[in-house]
Amino acid sequence: MIWWIAGGLVVIALLFGLNTLRHAAGVATIDDTPERREERLSAHWRILRPEGSGPFPAAILLSGCDGVHDNMGYWAEQFAKSGRLAMIVDSHTPRGLDQHESWRLVCAGQALPGAERAGDLAVALQVLGAMDDVSDDVVVLGASHGGWTATEFVAHATSGTVPPGLTAWPAPPDTLLAPVRGLLLLYPYCGILNGADNVDWPSDLPVLMVLAENDRIADVDDCLAMAEVFRTSGAAIETEVLAGAEHGFDQREKSPLSSLTFDAAQRNKAEGFARAFMRGLGSDD
Repeated sequence: MIWWIAGGLVVIALLFGLNTLRHAAGVATIDDTPERREERLSAHWRILRPEGSGPFPAAILLSGCDGVHDNMGYWAEQFAKSGRLAMIVDSHTPRGLDQHESWRLVCAGQALPGAERAGDLAVALQVLGAMDDVSDDVVVLGASHGGWTATEFVAHATSGTVPPGLTAWPAPPDTLLAPVRGLLLLYPYCGILNGADNVDWPSDLPVLMVLAENDRIADVDDCLAMAEVFRTSGAAIETEVLAGAEHGFDQREKSPLSSLTFDAAQRNKAEGFARAFMRGLGSDD
């Protein structure tokens, strides 16, 4: 019986390893047309509009690997208060990754890697570009896995390579990337599966990484190293490390077994860095 159990564990580990390699190679199990991806996503994304008639600058928000939670709503409200239309993109519900703890597969790197999810961001940008009340000024906020996604999108758009899982770009990649004024990345995943540092980062696309010193999920050193790689392209990359902060410091809603904690003071510090970054982009007060 012990040998059967050990053999089973080896097979499971092997399957997980092969699946990780498949993701690293950019091979998706299902390919969507851009129209099909939009149809799947649009039923679940949430849009907050500021007061007034527009046109408004916009923000796209991408959650962590556990799906959309209260922190996405908080940041979307801050964007709306500053005059930006905010779109929260839910990548989990359309794929059934919000059910039966299946989001854990995303966190384990076994489902929906950042490169594949980058297609969601491409479709969201195309939809925003077609809205009459949205101006040519978009920022992207990505938390954890969402930060991974945002960097992978830029890498794919820069190289022209279609993100895995999409049959084609919803619009020319340079057209999709053109309105993106900056990336605001909260404790992003920058590890070995993130291929964004394999291309030259656009020198005209600023990035702010707000990192958590005590992050046990997304390694801070990986992100600092990635930022240095980006800077070699002449890019303006800012990094702020919050002393004492943990991964997901801005999120109240946690898994019952999670040891991570919400920290309002750290969120306030992150918000201060974000506001200064947005002012530096020259589009927000």
